[in-house]
Amino acid sequence: MKSMTGFGRGEARQGDTTWVVECSSVNRKQLEVSINLPRDLNDLETQIRNQVAAVCSRGRVNVSVRGDRPTAEDAMPRLDEAVAARYLADLRAMSARLGISADLSLSELIRLPGVLVNEARETLAEEIWPVVQLALTASLDQFIAMRKAEGDNLCEEIEMRLSTIESLAAKIAEKAPSVPEHQRAVLRQRLEQAGLPLPLDDERLLKEIALFADRTDISEEISRAASHLKQFRSYLSSGEPVGRSLDFLVQEFFREFNTMGSKCNNAEIAHHVVSAKTELEKIREQIQNVE
Repeated sequence: MKSMTGFGRGEARQGDTTWVVECSSVNRKQLEVSINLPRDLNDLETQIRNQVAAVCSRGRVNVSVRGDRPTAEDAMPRLDEAVAARYLADLRAMSARLGISADLSLSELIRLPGVLVNEARETLAEEIWPVVQLALTASLDQFIAMRKAEGDNLCEEIEMRLSTIESLAAKIAEKAPSVPEHQRAVLRQRLEQAGLPLPLDDERLLKEIALFADRTDISEEISRAASHLKQFRSYLSSGEPVGRSLDFLVQEFFREFNTMGSKCNNAEIAHHVVSAKTELEKIREQIQNVE
């Protein structure tokens, strides 16, 4: 089981440039991948997204890619005079045709597309992908390891709470059969206090107790709760993403304990039900961060 939060950092070097990739994530119901790339590496977004999706199924994953380059002379942009001359000739020709001023400063000219060329980056996306991929892989390895470690901690805490719920369910199961007998005593006491005593074998009393026993029978709910516990532990030991399944199972758990509480008119059982639901609520909070 993995958590949806994690962080990883990877580096790879090509020549004088060190490429750094950082991956971090927070919980989300679906997978969202946000990628921050240098402008000249935008073509790599699909490859990066696919590699992240191959190892993550839920969460918002932020991927940051940057290259630490030296500030050398060959890293400086070059002025393409041929392109600038064509711009200038075309603009002057248009000026003559339209009869407008052809004033154009050098600072305005070099801002036109293609006039300033960074030759070192023209084919960077294709050439740099193998190096970026190495850094990304290292980052994801660290990222997944952290997710697994946190997932192990979550699993340990959830298992502890499941054991508490299992113990409470056992107490409820032990107490449930005595509820009808308790109700019989309560009915006899009320009848006696009202001056209407009935023998223990009176048909009306027996019928009322039988109806009450049927209405308060929670054997099915106890059985389903035990099945949910078994299924929950099976999910915890699974190597697959189980966050959605656990979320659904917790809802089913709540349904069983709510029914137990509403069926059994017994203070002790009600106390155990409240305690179990408290533990379930804590589990539900934890699994919001499970992939």
